[in-house]
Amino acid sequence: MCCYRIPVTGSDDEESLGETFWAVARRLRHQSKRTLEPWEINPGHARALAVLMRHGAVRLSTLAEHLRIAPRSATEVVDGLAERGLVERRPDPVDRRATLVALTGEGERVGEAIRVARAAEAERFFGALDPADRAELTRILRRLRDD
Repeated sequence: MCCYRIPVTGSDDEESLGETFWAVARRLRHQSKRTLEPWEINPGHARALAVLMRHGAVRLSTLAEHLRIAPRSATEVVDGLAERGLVERRPDPVDRRATLVALTGEGERVGEAIRVARAAEAERFFGALDPADRAELTRILRRLRDD
């Protein structure tokens, strides 16, 4: 396992790279939940809205792939969003046997509002870093994401 150690400022203790990463991830997760509170939406639903905003109407299996979740879980996400009137199921014009998931007008409005709020949240969170550090962190995180 990882043996990298990062000293904690003002402490004789040492914190591993993994521990530091998970502490930051927890902080981001809590901040994200607070950001989503006005819309009473959970992070999984917000991610699905973001995918649909980026890609437009997609099949459920494609949504599941983008979210990196099982198709059954994607069905539950879509059901939750449909109950709120944020998405709708439509017949696929190319294949009548298939169904597309699409944003409703309200889903577009909520999705855009969440996008703006999350951009502001990210700016506040990462604003402590200078541009060079932000670029380096982005490069490192993309590498870890794509490996």
